[in-house]
This record gives sequence, structure tokens and C-alpha cells, in this order.
Amino acid sequence: MNEFLDQWGEAAYTSAGFFWMALWAFVLGYFVSSCIQVFVTEKHMQDTMGEEGTKGVLLGTFFGFISSSCSFAALATTKTLFQKGASFVASLAFLLASTNLVIELGIIISIFLGWQFVVGEYVGGLLLIIICWVLVKLINPKKLIEQARNNLQEQNDSKSDSDKDWKEKMQSSKSWAKVAKQYAMEWRMVWKDVTLGFTIAGIVSAFVPDSFFQTLFINSGNGNTDFSFLTLVEHILVGPLAAFMTFIGSMGNIPLAALLFGKGVSFAGVMAFIFSDLVVFPVLRINAKYYGWKMSLFILALLFTALIGTSLTLHYGFDWFNILPNPSDTKITETEHFKIDYTFYLNIAFVLLSAFLVYLGFFRKKDMEQHKEMAPKSEWMEQILKYLAFICYTWLAIGITLKFWI
Repeated sequence: MNEFLDQWGEAAYTSAGFFWMALWAFVLGYFVSSCIQVFVTEKHMQDTMGEEGTKGVLLGTFFGFISSSCSFAALATTKTLFQKGASFVASLAFLLASTNLVIELGIIISIFLGWQFVVGEYVGGLLLIIICWVLVKLINPKKLIEQARNNLQEQNDSKSDSDKDWKEKMQSSKSWAKVAKQYAMEWRMVWKDVTLGFTIAGIVSAFVPDSFFQTLFINSGNGNTDFSFLTLVEHILVGPLAAFMTFIGSMGNIPLAALLFGKGVSFAGVMAFIFSDLVVFPVLRINAKYYGWKMSLFILALLFTALIGTSLTLHYGFDWFNILPNPSDTKITETEHFKIDYTFYLNIAFVLLSAFLVYLGFFRKKDMEQHKEMAPKSEWMEQILKYLAFICYTWLAIGITLKFWI
């Protein structure tokens, strides 16, 4: 019984720690998304990312590179870009770049996994974009894209000043009040998914033994680095499955990826796990809210196919250059989440920004039009998730109490 209580406390502490690591990225991403929603005109977005060709993809990739590495925040910004007139492939390029090509992610990967995985992350991010671009060209889902855009246009609620110059908007207190309102709406839409995702991550890290993951990935855990093609495919397919059940975001899943690699999972399987932050249920559900279930499932199939091709290409490419990393070189160390470092100061700064936006939204209600919900929701699913989220908060509160006071 004491062992269970200790694990409970550790699970809750880990969940809180993972969220603390990603908090600033959440705030930054939703703030950027809200600003784009209010300040960027459709014409300007069409002029920059509205093309289906190389220019739109390159711009989407660049904007993603300089954006947040948080998957939830990237989803919100991607939706806004697509809603404002960016092409579908350019929006996908932004989404993939903002979750795979950002500098912060490379730094964390280098700490936990080494330089080969950093190269794999960046090269793989580009491969994901290229493969998705080619697949969209071949499939040409025009009707699906048009329907998804129509769904978003029905949710668009800021048309009254859409013809104003962005500089004029930025000087308007009414526009900033709208930014605050939009920011609050972004959080309201995903708070349940975020709560469940991070809580499950802590539970898995504390209660699920390493041997469980070794069982999932065949021929792993014995020091073997020479995997057959079928074994690699199994690792690549199971990687997203593991991520589906343990989703903690593109930043937070790196320690778990290092654990998997240290236990003998192939390079391809670990890369598939890292790339899987966009093929998990919370992301599928959020995309369904934005674009409808048909488009959400299409995006899932598109990304999953690209993930398989990318992971295999990386593994055999690294093997050809004789630079495949060795699992024995990966050492997992205890990570102290709550320490005074750059994450602490970034979180303080962005919590203050968030508080200001809440203040602005509350006291400038008279300057704002009433907003509709961003996307249609399943009422029964929302109720279930809401109660599950409250259960998660209870679990976390009791766990933290057990960790520090009992």
C-alpha cells in the first residue's frame, strides 16, 4: 500500500512537472494565435501563404520554425492561418515545422538523446513536410479542403474591422480586448484534453514498468542494433501507439523517448514515437472541432503515412552513413522540473502576460462582440471529458499532498 501511495505522489508530481515545462509555450502559442486572428488580414495571409506551391510551403515552414514547439499551441495557430487564407499544404507545413523544427526541441533532444537524434528531428521534420506535400498533390482533396475552410468561416467572428490596416488595429483598445477574448476561447477549447494528457503521462511514467514497453517493441532490450525490415516496421507502428496512450507534447515526450531508446528500441521506432505528437487522440479531436471529422481523419492518415516513410528513410539513411546511435550511450538521469532556470523565468513572464489578458478581457467586455464557439462540439463527449478532467484534478491534488505532506 505504501508503495502505491509513493507511486501516486510521484505520478502527480511528474504530471505537474511536465506541464510546468510546457506552460510558457502554451501561453505564447495561444497569444500568437489570438493576435493573428485579430490583426492579420485575410488578404495579407493569402499574399504570403495562400499559394499551393513552393512559396507557400516554404513560408509555412519558416513561420513554423520561429513559432512554438507546443503541439496544442501549434494546432491553434495552424487553424488561424488556414482560416485567414493560407493554403492547406502551407498550413500543414507550418504545423509540422512548429512541432519538429524549433530550436528548443533540438536542445532538449540533444540533452536526452544526442546529436544523431537532433539531426534526425530536423531532417525528419523536412521529410514529413515534403511527403505530406506530395501526398496532397497526388490525392488532391479539393472538396474536403473546401468543406474544412467553410467550417472555419462559419466560426469566424471578427469581420467588422477586417478591412482595417494591422497598424490601425494594434492602436485600438477594442482590438486588444478581442485578442484577450480570443485567448480565453483557445484555452476553453483544450483545457480538458491538456488535463487528461498530462495526467495520463504522469501515471504511465510512475506505474508502467520499463518491461511493458520492451514487450511492445519486439527484439528490443537485448542490445541489438541490427533490426530486420519487418521489425523496424513494427517499431514504427507501435511508436505512435505508445504515444497515443502517453501523449505529453513534443517537448515533454523526449525523456520517455530516451527511456525507450535506452531499453533497445530501434532508432526508427524512437523517431516515430517523437514524431507522433500530431497523431494522438487529443489532436484528432481538436482537429475535428476545427475542420470536421472527415478532414481530421484525413490529416491523421496523411501524417501517419508520412511518419512511416520518414522514420524508415531516416533509419536506413543513418545506417548507410554509419551514424546510427548506440542505445548503450543513452543514459537516463533524474530531471528536476521545478528549478530556477530559463523555464522558471519564462513561465513567470508568460503567466503575467496571461493574467494581463484575463484582466483586459474581463474589464473591456463592452468593447467586444459576442463570440460563437470556434467549432461544433459533441455535448456528451464534452461532459464526459469535463468530469474526467475534474477527476484528474482530484487525483493530482491528492497525489501532490501525498508527495510532500504525508
